[in-house]
Amino acid sequence: MTTSRADPGPVLVVGGGIGGMAAALALRQAGLPVELFEQAAEIGEIGAGIQLGPNAFAALDALGCGPRARARAVYTDALVMMDAIDGSEVASIPVGEAFRARFGNPYAVIHRADIHQSVHDEVLARGDIRLHTGCRITGIAVDDAGVRLTDAAGIEHRGRALIGCDGVRSVVRETTVGDPPRVSGHVVYRAVTPRARMPEDLRWNAAAIWVGPDCHLVHYPLRGGEQFNIVVTFHSREREEWGVREGAREEVLSYFGAICPRARQLLDTPTSWKRWATADRDPIEHWGSGPVTLLGDAAHPMLQYLAQGACMALEDAVTLREAIVACDRDLPRAFRLYESRRVVRTARVVLSAREIGRLYHAHGVERLVRNSLWKDRSPERFYDALEWLYGWTVKNCLA
Repeated sequence: MTTSRADPGPVLVVGGGIGGMAAALALRQAGLPVELFEQAAEIGEIGAGIQLGPNAFAALDALGCGPRARARAVYTDALVMMDAIDGSEVASIPVGEAFRARFGNPYAVIHRADIHQSVHDEVLARGDIRLHTGCRITGIAVDDAGVRLTDAAGIEHRGRALIGCDGVRSVVRETTVGDPPRVSGHVVYRAVTPRARMPEDLRWNAAAIWVGPDCHLVHYPLRGGEQFNIVVTFHSREREEWGVREGAREEVLSYFGAICPRARQLLDTPTSWKRWATADRDPIEHWGSGPVTLLGDAAHPMLQYLAQGACMALEDAVTLREAIVACDRDLPRAFRLYESRRVVRTARVVLSAREIGRLYHAHGVERLVRNSLWKDRSPERFYDALEWLYGWTVKNCLA
């Protein structure tokens, strides 16, 4: 592919996950030609369930994907925290009518593949975004003419700008920033199980977490309640490396000896697990320079404790679009405006997720203090504490 100086070519998006699809859609909505490169042979998403706060729905609506996502989501009644040691309820935050009135949108849970499909469907409906699958990017260069990508087959792709949306192992970030990941030592096992296998006394219409010493368990319904997402997390005894592999039930059981019988039922429910050794990165002040920037996990990989990874990527895409429009499609200037509005917010989420993980996994007296701080707190006090996170909208994204 070649382009002349008179034709600066498309914006190149590397990565076809939730963030990449949302970025491609946002760029087209801003009036720019787009080509997206995905190394997998087919566009799709792996994983299990994710949670969508009101800020995610605000972003999905702004991108035109809201109706599709809403049709596939499960709307929970509450966010529930249980003590995994004694089985007591620590806190329950209702997310019904009062929650929606406060934040303008619901709280929901959804299969990762379904939220990805909701954005992908909107991309396909446009029909003017070029998608390259089975295309692994191996080289990146920036020159006076724009950006040049080289793929594993040796083919060169030129464009006017580049957005790295290629996740936690971002090739674009490795080239432009080169900073190391921060391996957490926390291991996450994820599974999706049919409703029939879910213990009857845990078939709650809630995003529920059981918090224990150096561990926790999560469960919530998916796909109309016909499936349940089960996630367990523990502090590994081993030296971990960032990655995904098949899990072993014996390993899971070895970390949850102290939890109560009711929570322990969750460990016997899945027939297979996927094992993630997790990592994030320390926040940085600049995601790129010139015609290059980052988005989603490539820009701000985070631990899962605030359930905001996909939500932040969707916010990024909308903010990027608004910055491009505000800068009259001067992309280097728009990218710096976008970064200036996203760096602090996403860094707050990265750092807050680390701290929330510490509180979830408290033990001894710290566990008792945590429980006493949150027990009997009113919904309004919880809503006030969440305003900074859930109050994001397209109207305030560049403020």
